[in-house]
Amino acid sequence: MKAAFFDLDKTVIAKASIAAFGRPFYRGGLINRRLIARAVVSQIIYLHLGASEQKLARVRESMLALTKGWDRELIREIVREALEETVEPIIYAEALDLIEAHRAAGHKVYLVSASPEEIVQPLAEHLGVDGCIATRAVVDDDGRYAGEMEFYAYGPFKAEAMRALADTEGIDLAESSAYSDSYTDLPMLEAVGHPVAVNPDRVLAKVAREREWEVMQFTKPVRLRDRVSAPSMTVTATAAGVTAVATAGALVAWRMARRTHI
Repeated sequence: MKAAFFDLDKTVIAKASIAAFGRPFYRGGLINRRLIARAVVSQIIYLHLGASEQKLARVRESMLALTKGWDRELIREIVREALEETVEPIIYAEALDLIEAHRAAGHKVYLVSASPEEIVQPLAEHLGVDGCIATRAVVDDDGRYAGEMEFYAYGPFKAEAMRALADTEGIDLAESSAYSDSYTDLPMLEAVGHPVAVNPDRVLAKVAREREWEVMQFTKPVRLRDRVSAPSMTVTATAAGVTAVATAGALVAWRMARRTHI
């Protein structure tokens, strides 16, 4: 069985997912305006300079301190209620095309993200993919975050989780694809036979050139609901959607055939 593994931030969505939920968390009484401003600044730095191990480590420690004592069920409720307004407008159309193409080809599709599973799992369900690999926090007996991490879906740990999932689901990683924007995801990309650099940072772009990996640019955020067929949709619009998926499907098939013969 083949599968496709998609990193989340800057690959499926155009922002850092944690920062995107700053305002819903504020409305839910979990953070203040100062923390929202810090999240915006961090988002700008992330988009323009990329993520380093040091930056991500600081973010991880800050998030653990910030979220200690938060009620996990409240977080899940806030995320699900805010998903449409917060994440839908920043999903890349190109990513949706590829997800649809992989599913049409009979491949399993998974999101793989260092973001908390309380954010990633609802988004995976929203997109209709098969599952996700995400960071899990330790929760105490009262269902509150304990300020510790059970599993950090980062770097080599992403690849380890992918291999464990492959063993469980009978996935052939050598025939599978992975998509990411960051050099910190090199282990994830190296774990499959068809790695693709999407909107790559400088280091990943260099590695992709050296290893002759495919590079893709995703630039068109779109609302998921705008792509769903409605009774009033015209024949022309429907045909355009089918053509987009067919084109993406042909690209997936061509890439895999090309890799087989290299």
